[in-house]
Parts: sequence; C-alpha cells; structure tokens
Amino acid sequence: MTSKKTLFITGASSGIGAATAKAAVAAGWNVGLMARSTDKLDRLVEELGSSSLAVAGDATDLAAQEGAIARVASHFGGIDAAFANAGMGLDTPGTEAGDPQEWRRMIDLNIMALLYTARASLPELRKTKGHLVLTGSVAGKLHISGSIYGATKWFVHGYAGNMAQEMREWGGRCTLIAPGMVDTPFFSEPKPDKLQPEDIANAVIFALSQPKRASIAEVTVMPTG
Repeated sequence: MTSKKTLFITGASSGIGAATAKAAVAAGWNVGLMARSTDKLDRLVEELGSSSLAVAGDATDLAAQEGAIARVASHFGGIDAAFANAGMGLDTPGTEAGDPQEWRRMIDLNIMALLYTARASLPELRKTKGHLVLTGSVAGKLHISGSIYGATKWFVHGYAGNMAQEMREWGGRCTLIAPGMVDTPFFSEPKPDKLQPEDIANAVIFALSQPKRASIAEVTVMPTG
C-alpha cells in the first residue's frame, strides 16, 4: 500500500494511454495499465517500474474491467482516478459502404467499454472523491459528413457532462478530453505535423492536478497548424 494517488488507464499500451501513464508516474502517481497487448504492457511496466501495474484484458469485457480495477485497488490501496481512454475508428467509413460488424466493434469499444470503466471504477472513486476522465474528440463537437465514429464521440461528450453532474453530488469530478488529430497508432499512416500523445497526456495531468475546489469540465486540444 502507498500514499501516492493511483490512476487506472484503459488503452494503456500505446498512444495517448501510454503517454499518460508516463506523465502520471513523472507527476508522482501510481498507474494501473489495462490493454489487450501483454507484451506492450510488460515493456511499459519495465520502463515505469514499481509505480506501475499491468492488468492485461479486454476493455469491452465488464468482468475483465471489474477484475482489473479490483486488482489495481488492492495492489496500490485504492484508486483516485480512472481514464476511460480505449477507442478505435473505422477502416471503412460511411453508412452505405460501411461494415456493420466493424460498427459493432467500434461501439463496443468507444461506448460500452467506456461505460464499463465508469461502472467498475465508481465504487472506488466514491471512496476517494475521485476523478473520472474520458477521451472524447473534436469529432464529438462538430458535424462531420456521415461520420459514425464522430457519433460515438458525441455520446461520450454527452455522457461526460451527465457524469460531471452526478459525481459533483458526492465530491467527485469528471473531465472530458477532446483532442483534434493526434499522431498515434489510431491512424494507419503517421501524422507527424499533428498533435503528439504527450500533448494529450499533459491535458489529462492538468485536469487531475487541480485543487479539489476546481473541476475542469472539458479540455479541447487542437493542432496549431
């Protein structure tokens, strides 16, 4: 057990999740890292050391998330924040040309897995008057022609506001992080002129580091160019 605060992260093996884990540890947090890729998680834990714990699993499985959060809470003595970060886009966009099976996978990850993180973490967050952070997107703030991915992020944005209202009733906080285009494995081709994962990680740490009297409802981060 440790007196340091603990952050649970889904989609932690690469991109925004891994960058946030590194930034959190640098800021003095413990981190519980959930993703399907055991090898990537193990390498990240090797880099981060004893302030990190890997809990490999599928975020679209509620029981897996419940088990992961229980293990992280037991290992570090509680959970102070949870970052529902796991998400995906579509290889085949559009409604007429799209693949309904791919839609289902995306909805399960972008919406259901996020709800599972909230459901599984809230009992622990109530104990600590903790913080729920959700990865949205600028695509959830704008209407983009035919975008089903964007529609999933509109859900996240609405849910984040609803959770902020609920959590404030017992002293908790909920923050939505809305990135523009980020150079991550989310895209099949590199986007070196866009945001970097570290930029979004910095936004997460900013929200988490505010005094209890201040609740950051939303942070939108856009590329300068």
